[in-house]
Amino acid sequence: MSTRKAPASAEAQEPCGRSKSSSPRQIPVVGVVTEDADAQVALKPMDLNRVIKLLEGTDKGDLEEKQLKFVKKLMQYYQNGLPLRDLAQIFKILNLCAGKIAKQPHFTESACNILKLCGLPFLKKKVSDEITYAEDTANSIALLGDLMKVPSSELRIQICKCIVDFYHAEPPKKHITGYQQASSSYKIQMAEVGGLAKIMVESLALLENQLVEKLWVLKVLQHLSTSEVNCNLMMKAQAASGICAHLNDPDPSGQLLFRSSEILWNLLEKSSKEEIIQQLSNLDCLLALKEVFKSLFIKGLSHYDRQLRNDILVITTIIAQTPEAPMIECGFTRDLILFATFNEVKSQNPLVKGLKLSNSHEDFELKKLLFNVIVILCKDLPTVQLLIDGKVVLALFTYVKKPEKHKIIEWSPAQYEELQLHAIATLSSVAPLLIEEYMLCQGNARILAFLNWCESEDSFFTHGNSFHGAGGRGNKFAHMRYALRLLRAMVYLEDETVNTDLCEKGTIQELIGIFKNIISKSNDKEEAIVLEIQSDILLILSELCEHNVPRKEIFGTEGVDIILHVMKTDPKEFQSGFGYNVLLFSTLDSIWCCILGCYPSEDYFLEKEGIFLLLDLLALDQKKFCNLILGIMVEFCDNPKTSAHVSAWRGKKNQTTASLLIKLWRKEEKELGVKRDKNGKIMDTKKPLMTSIQEEQTIMPLPVNCPTVAVMDVAENIRAKIYAVLGKLDFENLPGLSTEDFVTLCIIHRYLDFKTGEIWNEIYEEVKLENLRPVTTDKNTLEAIITASENIGKMVASLQSEIIESQARQDVQNEQKVYSKIQATHKQRELANKSWQNFLARTSNTKTLKKAKRLQEKAIESSRYNEQPPNAIFHQTTIKGLNTTVPSGPVVILESTPARLIGGPLADTDIALKRLSIRGGALQKVKAVKTLYEPKKSVPT
Repeated sequence: MSTRKAPASAEAQEPCGRSKSSSPRQIPVVGVVTEDADAQVALKPMDLNRVIKLLEGTDKGDLEEKQLKFVKKLMQYYQNGLPLRDLAQIFKILNLCAGKIAKQPHFTESACNILKLCGLPFLKKKVSDEITYAEDTANSIALLGDLMKVPSSELRIQICKCIVDFYHAEPPKKHITGYQQASSSYKIQMAEVGGLAKIMVESLALLENQLVEKLWVLKVLQHLSTSEVNCNLMMKAQAASGICAHLNDPDPSGQLLFRSSEILWNLLEKSSKEEIIQQLSNLDCLLALKEVFKSLFIKGLSHYDRQLRNDILVITTIIAQTPEAPMIECGFTRDLILFATFNEVKSQNPLVKGLKLSNSHEDFELKKLLFNVIVILCKDLPTVQLLIDGKVVLALFTYVKKPEKHKIIEWSPAQYEELQLHAIATLSSVAPLLIEEYMLCQGNARILAFLNWCESEDSFFTHGNSFHGAGGRGNKFAHMRYALRLLRAMVYLEDETVNTDLCEKGTIQELIGIFKNIISKSNDKEEAIVLEIQSDILLILSELCEHNVPRKEIFGTEGVDIILHVMKTDPKEFQSGFGYNVLLFSTLDSIWCCILGCYPSEDYFLEKEGIFLLLDLLALDQKKFCNLILGIMVEFCDNPKTSAHVSAWRGKKNQTTASLLIKLWRKEEKELGVKRDKNGKIMDTKKPLMTSIQEEQTIMPLPVNCPTVAVMDVAENIRAKIYAVLGKLDFENLPGLSTEDFVTLCIIHRYLDFKTGEIWNEIYEEVKLENLRPVTTDKNTLEAIITASENIGKMVASLQSEIIESQARQDVQNEQKVYSKIQATHKQRELANKSWQNFLARTSNTKTLKKAKRLQEKAIESSRYNEQPPNAIFHQTTIKGLNTTVPSGPVVILESTPARLIGGPLADTDIALKRLSIRGGALQKVKAVKTLYEPKKSVPT
């Protein structure tokens, strides 16, 4: 039966052994009695105060024997667990026993036995006991650390065992009636509250030459360091430096090094990393780490030793990131460089004589860790000479080559690929510091040869499993990426020797060719790495061609073509996150450095509609690109052919360049917090360009070589560049502008005047702050300049008002025209409705029809010309007898010419007319018409 059911069963039993039941029928619980009777124990009361009083008594006769007897009885009483309510008294008894050990060694066994009880589960009678007795429990557990001061090896070991048992709690063998076991983590929590970890760290100082006790304490600290709370307590006790300084202490078992390294790892992970590194960055700790690493590197043969060696190296790498760490002073840096390069560069140092790395996973990880630590060490400039002495550049360049298939190497293909990429990445950090060694090793030639191999069609399967090989599975893109990174790092040094050597070797043409091949071969799966390669190529070309016209000419039309290809990228791609933004930045930089200043390239760029592409990018309204694009536009406008292209461009909704630039100006001023009214007019004529940032910053005297806020404003936003571009267009005859655009254009046109006045105003304020009194002439001149600037502001504001008023008047006129059209339309509709009503009245009422007919005839008569010329023939145009008021058809019968002579009005067509019929009113058309008066056809004789 389970222990959870035991209390219920025990309470349900009578003293005679029969079980109680609420039902009339008595059913004996046979299984409970027979199986679990031995698993239940009743905890009888014990007078612990009597035991404490007895132990506090002085030595008289057989008192010691009596004291030991009572302690033994205590052991038997609490052999199944310690109740939380009795814990404080039990630990007081333990403390008294421990205090007697020095004079009465027999108490050692009693104290150890009580400690064994502490390893048993703590018991609670109520659920709230864990909270009620929390303080007593924490103080009692903290007492275990204080007892480490007792000079008894057996007691100290038993204390450590007791604490370790906190983390390996076992359920009680017997259940005590009326008690429950405290939660399994309760002891651990109370140890944290009581600060046991800090006390145990302090106890290490008492165990300098006692290896066994020290190993047990380290085992305890290893368990305690799994908690962040304990790690912080240990950090305050300087645990890291204390443990690390004794890493190299003699220990045949090897436990000291293993447990110490585990504790250091936990401290680095679970407490303040900076503080732990600071504690480890001293000469004693680094000397200990150095000796341990050397020993494991040279003598460590087992799998366990190699893993421990790598752990020590990682800890060393973390410490080496601190500039204050005396890595060079302790000689650790020199040894690490030796261990990193002995496989590639032969050394006569006895440390590595006959030493060789295997292709095991641990040695492979070691090699990568050594490359990594070199990158960290080279950040400290005093390390440079050690890198030269260790021939690090030469060692790393042994990996910058095509893998040799038939050569036997110690690494597998996947391992060698990863080490090759890691070595090239390491060179990117080391080579810029060692330019002479780089050139002596023919670094440029090696890199270009490696790039040729990367571009070649050789069958080479890459694994791409490592961090450095990401995106390069089954191709050489990963190798190309790191080779280009190395080349970029060297080019960015702006060392003329390196750059000239590269150009003489045809680097510009080769990189353009690589770019073109990548465009034709890449696919979507490799998009990210391809974009990175393209960006690096353009950045390298930009650095090589900047300020050098002959190199720009070498870049030529082929280079312009690859730039135009990138600029034609779908704008949606810039939001994809694959690196298109970086590529576009690189492209714009290459336009600035490789095209501008070379007139043939500029003309070719214009011919291929490059300015249109630039303006298309500018129209995307992405702030991160605007400044750079506008800077390029300003430079391009120096070419007289550019203005025509800028004026001819049209964007969405037929937007012009001027409209786009003015829109960008308004957006920029809104972001800068420039004061404008709802129509875009100047609000402050004294400071028309003042931004919110300038208002917040008070004017203060500055050195001559330090630019003021007004001067810095020119470089920090795009307004000056917009002014420069529009200035090239002469601010006149700009198509596609609205009234709002013209209002803004007034400000842009006077930008230089406003900025000049703003700077003079700053000068005037600085003179006041410095309590200087200029001579009268200078003062008058200064005031005149400020007044003139203010007058310009008023003039521009007045001009803006005129433009707005003129537009308002035009809007009123346009509105009136629209209303006139609407009024005419309504009037026409009213006339049409009235005509329709009259028509309905005539068709439905005979009298109305006759009246309308009389009025029509009267109107006709009144409209005729009364005076007829002599001998004139009058032709009647009305048809008599019609009872209609609508006009007759267009057919008119002329009486002057008889129909028999001409055959009727439509004699020459298929349609003929009958005689005029008065019956139906108007003339009628018939389907089959025959002419009434046909001339008889004569028969030829």
